[in-house]
Amino acid sequence: MNTINVKDLMSISGKGGLFRFLAQARNGVIVESLHDKKRHVASATARVSSLEDIAIFTTEEDMPLSEVFMKIHEKEDGGTSIDPKTPNEALKSYFREVLPDYDDERVYISDIKKVINWYNLLHQLELLEIIELEEDDTVDEAEEGDTKDESEEESNKEEKKEK
Repeated sequence: MNTINVKDLMSISGKGGLFRFLAQARNGVIVESLHDKKRHVASATARVSSLEDIAIFTTEEDMPLSEVFMKIHEKEDGGTSIDPKTPNEALKSYFREVLPDYDDERVYISDIKKVINWYNLLHQLELLEIIELEEDDTVDEAEEGDTKDESEEESNKEEKKEK
């Protein structure tokens, strides 16, 4: 399964655009604006949201923003999305095509505009990096392997105690 890489990208409430995480600072985080490449310190009190942590409400499970971006990318064959200044009904219709099961009671038009705006910005800056996710089965096997290793370590400790 493919998705769009949004690692280290963030949004800061009250500041327009997107930012790239650069480093941890004593009193917050150092970020760089994707738009003008200027560096800022986002204080610890600022509402900073990593794009990795943002999801869109659907009638089933919430969908990570990276997957929504991938769906837009597939719909547009790698091109730009609809203009976020398009009339609200057209935006809702477009978003319904991209994500048919989005929860229209909890996803506001401002959210749709923000998602489309962010997608278009990432497209314009050529930051829509597609990555391939491993299937869930491989994660389950890795977790089982960790459990086996821990069990072996515990039994080895018990054997040493018995000696």
